[in-house]
Amino acid sequence: MADVLVAEDDDDIRGIIVRLLRRAGHDVRAAADGAQAWQLLGEQPPDIVVSDIDMPVMSGVELCQAIRNDPALQSLPVLLVSGSLMPGDDRPVRAQATAILGKPFSPQELQACVAKALQTGHHRGQPPSSCP
Repeated sequence: MADVLVAEDDDDIRGIIVRLLRRAGHDVRAAADGAQAWQLLGEQPPDIVVSDIDMPVMSGVELCQAIRNDPALQSLPVLLVSGSLMPGDDRPVRAQATAILGKPFSPQELQACVAKALQTGHHRGQPPSSCP
């Protein structure tokens, strides 16, 4: 399966995402915010990043923008997850996210969205796909 880096500031949600992705067979590392995730990216790039949008220190949007600005990482798929994203919010588009998943989500929705993002990869200039 894939090496997944999860960035989520809520301990409970981070634990759920990590558990669900491990059950699906992925190797998962976790960070409590975008800055910690950025540090882990430098140590060993994953196959995909799953990140909350609203986090302290460095948001998921800022993390995604940093990834897109790094030539070594710019093609890395980034799935942004949010429970507060309003219709018309263009932050994921501006950050060039690969996909967006709304909270709450089912285990099947998370796993399907990660699988789809891994399969399609990230293509610069493409709008993020919306997962159920």
